[in-house]
Amino acid sequence: MKLDILAIGVHPDDVELSCAGTILKHIELGKTVGILDLTLGELGTRGNATIRSQEAMRAASILGVSVREQLNMADGFFENNETNQRLIIEVIRKYQPELILCNAISDRHPDHGRAAKLTTDACFYSGLLKVETKENNATQKPWRPKAVYHYIQDNFIAPDFVIDVTAYNDKKMESIMAYSSQFFDPNSKEPQTPISSKNFIDYINAKARLFGRSINVDFAEGFTVNRYMGVNNLFDLV
Repeated sequence: MKLDILAIGVHPDDVELSCAGTILKHIELGKTVGILDLTLGELGTRGNATIRSQEAMRAASILGVSVREQLNMADGFFENNETNQRLIIEVIRKYQPELILCNAISDRHPDHGRAAKLTTDACFYSGLLKVETKENNATQKPWRPKAVYHYIQDNFIAPDFVIDVTAYNDKKMESIMAYSSQFFDPNSKEPQTPISSKNFIDYINAKARLFGRSINVDFAEGFTVNRYMGVNNLFDLV
């Protein structure tokens, strides 16, 4: 299966929190989208790896993505090294995505920025002929995505561009709440965390409203790029 977009997050729920609206919008536009979780989020205070994996698959069903894979890297302690780069390269070459969405370049959680660099490095090396990987004992062909876009997470980062997701915000929130172990649940007996309060959910909506304000829509999602973007003409910009 070839994908148009592969959204990568170091933890299950990173993608939903940051770019689920963009995913939903592009699926409606006829694009094929997949999700890759680098870890199972096993260090999270609430829930465990099994629960979070189940929640991730439920969220994937809500979003309607074509595939979701999980690599089971060590949450918190994964490194940007050859072993982990090759794991991502194998997935990139398997699905040959045109675009990659991935973690914020820097953030409150140290895993996010580290995963961003790991992912961008893997995208580059995935295009090198002499980096050999296999799938089912068959040598994979080199593949480099056309672009890597970083979604914005906890810390405010000025976006390089924003996407109107107003029509998809309710469904986005539904996908987020699929992670019932992690987010606001008045009946939960789990320890409270910075992301389990109702205020955190309000913040997600408020951030989308802030990004939307700049383009005169209700909700938007922001992204940054490592290189400047090219457009065919000025009327491609709004």
